[in-house]
Amino acid sequence: MKPINTFQLATLTLLLAGFVLAGCQSANKSDTTTETATPSQSEATAPSEWISLFDGTSLAGWKRFNANEIGKMWKVEDGAIACYSEGGGEASEDGGALITEDQFGNFEFSLEWKISPGGNSGIMYHIVEGDKYRYAYETGPEYQLLDDSGWAGELKADQVTGANYDMYDAPASKTLHPPGEWNTSRIIYDRGHVEHWLNGDKILEFEEGSEDWQNRLAASKWKDYPDWCKAKSGAIGLQDHGSPIWFRNIKVRRL
Repeated sequence: MKPINTFQLATLTLLLAGFVLAGCQSANKSDTTTETATPSQSEATAPSEWISLFDGTSLAGWKRFNANEIGKMWKVEDGAIACYSEGGGEASEDGGALITEDQFGNFEFSLEWKISPGGNSGIMYHIVEGDKYRYAYETGPEYQLLDDSGWAGELKADQVTGANYDMYDAPASKTLHPPGEWNTSRIIYDRGHVEHWLNGDKILEFEEGSEDWQNRLAASKWKDYPDWCKAKSGAIGLQDHGSPIWFRNIKVRRL
């Protein structure tokens, strides 16, 4: 074989260096493309699509709290879920909260509701069932629903419509439609951050577990319920509180 002179050796060295550099650039480009195609954390944890919880014709997907049968109080009429409870109390023989069969942790929940004159009800979440519980509110925090102006007794600001019951006040300036007219309520629960909305306005927000929250808990009726607000996932419920109320356009999305 003919010997390679110094010039040829230098040329081959430069060519080999070029091939190596091109290969590195190609590899880097491939790596960059792979990284770009990987969803970001915000994309991976983006809210899910809205889920309808009421089909307008049946109570499919719902059950009565701690019961195998829904009972006589809860019905479907005119595209709404109706509760025909009477007497002002809770959980009569055929009554009790109507709760979702599915469980929800972090969520955004929305519905429309209208209440009867002097009526009382609520929306609860993170409800846990069990033989030791008589009422859904023993575990689930409540977004209060009430005929504020028609209520017979004295009311505190944490007992009116939109309040986080016995914990956080709802403002007197809120927009509340009277009995027989539809209102829209929304609850956001996102890793302990809670927002209550009423008819398009955010009326309160708080951080569950904060020092302020702990102080309010210690001064509330809930201090006597050891499992209240302990679960961070559970059913969403519509309260039977002894007066007629109607619900429609019920939906949720997971956060």
